Order: sequence, then C-alpha cells, then structure tokens
Amino acid sequence: MVMGELVQECEVVVIGSGPGGYAAAFRAADLGMDVTLVDTAEGPGGVCLFRGCIPSKTYLHLSELLHDAAGAKEMGISFGRPEIDIAGVRRWKQTVVEKLAGGLVQLAEQRGVQRLRGRAEFVSAGEIRIQGSDISGIRFKRAVIATGSRPIALPETRFEKGGRIMSSTAALALADIPGRLLVVGGGYVGLEIGMIYAALGSDIHLVEMGDRLLPGIDPDLVAPLARRLDKAFTAIHLNTRVEGVQARDAGVDVAFSGDGADAGGAFDRVLVAIGRAPNTRGLGLEHTRVKTDDRGFIIVDDRQRTDDENIFAVGDVTGGMMLAHKASREGKIAAEVMAGEPSAFDAAAIPAVVYTDPQIAYCGLTETAAARENRAVEVQRFPWKYSGRALTMGAGEGMTKMIVDSASQRILGVGIVGRGAEGLISEGVLAVEMGAVVQDVAFTIHPHPTLSETESETAEIFLGSALHVPPRKK
Repeated sequence: MVMGELVQECEVVVIGSGPGGYAAAFRAADLGMDVTLVDTAEGPGGVCLFRGCIPSKTYLHLSELLHDAAGAKEMGISFGRPEIDIAGVRRWKQTVVEKLAGGLVQLAEQRGVQRLRGRAEFVSAGEIRIQGSDISGIRFKRAVIATGSRPIALPETRFEKGGRIMSSTAALALADIPGRLLVVGGGYVGLEIGMIYAALGSDIHLVEMGDRLLPGIDPDLVAPLARRLDKAFTAIHLNTRVEGVQARDAGVDVAFSGDGADAGGAFDRVLVAIGRAPNTRGLGLEHTRVKTDDRGFIIVDDRQRTDDENIFAVGDVTGGMMLAHKASREGKIAAEVMAGEPSAFDAAAIPAVVYTDPQIAYCGLTETAAARENRAVEVQRFPWKYSGRALTMGAGEGMTKMIVDSASQRILGVGIVGRGAEGLISEGVLAVEMGAVVQDVAFTIHPHPTLSETESETAEIFLGSALHVPPRKK
C-alpha cells in the first residue's frame, strides 16, 4: 500500500452484497465475527434486489393482474380497457425495491456489519485494495467472494446504456414499451420478461436455438406454458439462431438462420437472454491461490472453500444453478465453516421456479434426468382439471407430478405447473429432503379446497386411493 493510505484490519471481508454476500456477512456477524461488506453498489441486495428477482416479480404480478382482469369476463365480471401508466409502474417497483433495500441496511447496522462502497481487488491472500472508498484497503483473516454474474451479449455486440439491444437489467428498467420486441433465448429470463412486455402491449417475437422452450425442464411441465405463450406472443421460432444484428437510430435489424430464417427484420428493441458469465475479471485472483474453471467460475468444495485456505466463494460466481436462495444457503455455510461449525452444502433438492403465468416449479430428480440415468422410477400426474380449487380460479390447465423410486416408493422429485406453484413446491422440497415416501404425503390431511391437495392426490395415485381422478386399471 502507498504511504498515507488508510488500511483497516478485520476478521472477515465479504466482497459483493447480493443474496450470497449479505447472507455470509449477516451469518458471520451473528456468529461473533468482525465483518466488513464491500460492494460497488450503494446498499446490499445485489442484482436480485435492484435489477433482477424483485423488479421482475413486481412487474410479473402486474401482468398477472392484467391477464386475470381480461379473463374475468368468462366469470361474469367485465373491466374496462386498462390504462397503463408506465411511470407509475416504475414508481411502484422502485417503492418495493427501496423498502427492501432499507430493511437490509438496517439489518446490517443492527449486526454491526461495516459497509464500504468501492471496487475490491486482491493484492494478496490476506489483503484487498478498494478503489473509490475512503478506506483504501483491508487486511483480513478470511474473505468471501460473492461478486455474482452478468448477462452475456451476442457475439460482436455489447450492451450500452440506453441502447436498443438490451440485457435483462435494461429491460427491467422499463424505459418504454416497444411495439415489436425480439427476445433472444427461450430460458426463464426471456420468457418472464417477454410476458411482462406482452402484457404491457408489445408484440413479442422470440427465437430459441434449441428445439423447445425451457430445455432443462421436463416437457410435460412446459406444455401448458407453451400453449399460453402461443397466444401471448406474436411468434415463437425454435431451431433458430441470430446471425446478424445491426442497431439503427430507429430500431434494430436482425437476421436469422435455421427454421425461422425468413422471420428476420426490423424490431424496436432486442432483449438478449442467452445466459450469464461470472464476475471474476479484475478481482486480482492471480494474487491468490483461488482457481477458476475454463468459463471463469470459481471452483469450490461443499464447504464453499476455494483452493486458498483463507478465501471462500458463494453464489453465481461459483456456477451451477444461479438462484438467490441457493446463494443464500451457500453464504450461511461459508460463515459457519469459518466459525468452525460442521456445515456443508448437501441439499438433496434445490427448488427452481419460473415465474411465468402459469408458473413452473420443480425440485429433486426430474423425469428427464431419471430416463437419462436409467433410474427405476414411477411417475404419476394429477391434472388440475380435477382440482376444485383450480377450477374456481380458472387455472385448470395446471398439473402436479411426482417421481418416485420404484422399489422403495421414496419421493425423488416433484414438478408443478400452474398458478401458485412457487409456494406449492416447498412441500415437495421437504418431502425429498426428509426422504419421505408417498404414504407420508398421501396420509397427511390437506385442507379442501386448495391447490395443495393436488400434492396429496398425486401421492394417493401411487397407492390407488386417489378420489378425484379416474381409477387406475387393475
């Protein structure tokens, strides 16, 4: 360090304040450690709070309201044409974000976590330099890297502030409602944001280089959503690749190849949702023993330890399922391991949710993976057209299914598509984690009429005791 610069010492420094970073910082403080949290952002929360999970779910709730209002006519209630105040929508989103952000700041203060704003870079395995902060450096005993990830751009393009080629971050800023929006990528990010803009009035054109949407999810769970998207989106082109993109003042010219080669043309904006890359560049990892894989993700063990004994890593920067709740668990584990507790990441089921309408949620072993691994499993499905509660909501297109070990009847995986799947999946996660068998869920009395009944009825199908589906042939 240069003479005269202010260097502090602390027990634990956490770099990055998203769900993984602040979870590590808060848990470490709760365990009695002296913690400093460093981030380029003004407050904790990360991409999830400010530019991802929370903004998108705020808008998706509004899009559900618009969809429900339109569908209420079949139920005997008609609403007038909705008036959409984009500035008001943005203000509502910002109100939600600021309330949550303020709560995190308060929680950090209550725990005595020091927060520093600036860009951290390792100068050794025991010291970081911080650019843009009054505190120029920190010497530490332990460090947690939680710097997250960033959207990947199309080849030979880049995301520019205010540009017509948008990342998910720019799309969720909701600058305007384009007449024609091209979504590149049929994963959950593209579908969620596409549904938001469709509800607000955009004509959505989507291209996916694979042969179906949401390729990592069982096809039967995707099918009801695909039918809905066929109506909500103007066009969906599978087996189609973007070959050329040219931004102009008035729009973006895009050329395609593959099955949708003839569908290219001019669009008002383009959303690129083709994946995310780790934020490891510029961290100074070369001054440590931390190792990364060929894509730049930090390599860790089940205790979130890197190859450097002083440094841990959590969240998106370590790869795998890029989910906020997974990052939070990893942050807690890192803190507990630093405190000498017997902690490790050994989750049997990590829930994943696609917040479209209908929602998709799943956990544990998928049917696709079971077939690929040649596992001996039995699969049963309960269609929501037999659910009284689903029909009262106009949500009869949903489905609940279980993947069960053929010999032991142990529940290995659960999948749900339909309204409220985000909350229903937790029972499935608990069942997989506790090693439950179908009798455990089937014999648990569920309230009637609820969507949660679909889980007990699915379990009862295995036993031949389900009442609200046609009897199984003997």
